[in-house]
Amino acid sequence: MSNIFKSLFGSQKPPRVTGGAYTVDERDTVLALANFSQSSIGAPLPTVIASENSLSVIFYLEQRDPNWDGKTVKLVTPDSSDEPIGLVRFVHATAHYFGPPNDEAFRGHPLAKRGLKPYGAFEVFSSSWIRALENMNSVHPKHWPGIYSSHRHFILTFHDTIFECIAKDFSVEQHSGSLRSILPNLLTSV
Repeated sequence: MSNIFKSLFGSQKPPRVTGGAYTVDERDTVLALANFSQSSIGAPLPTVIASENSLSVIFYLEQRDPNWDGKTVKLVTPDSSDEPIGLVRFVHATAHYFGPPNDEAFRGHPLAKRGLKPYGAFEVFSSSWIRALENMNSVHPKHWPGIYSSHRHFILTFHDTIFECIAKDFSVEQHSGSLRSILPNLLTSV
């Protein structure tokens, strides 16, 4: 233990790294999800549609123009048409978080040193967040240990924000159009 740490905290153990919804300990492990389409690195415009029984995230996918001259910028909005769109539907979602950090402050995320990277899709194994949910539920008079054992911790990292959720599984779809054109169908399934 360093002298600086001792002067600040005495003989206590070093503090664990704290995130928005949970505190990370030595057990959390992050792995990239395979076969997941790349979100737009410029303006993915992620949108979360959530209810007590449904959770989905839509966003623009990365689309490279082979003829791009490097001098122009393409602006997209939720109404931009003919854009590739990713739709992720989460099955039996229990909790979610949508917010900081953005890509400039990304290394401040408590899992950044464990393999979490900007602009990707990940799963956290031995998740502190799932264990915290189990612990929180343990005060329930009819709590049964392992209530969250089939749940998984997923993270999608975007340009200006991240999305995290606890769910049993997910499915991925690709569409074309505008984000706004996809919303009516999602709202009917909420």
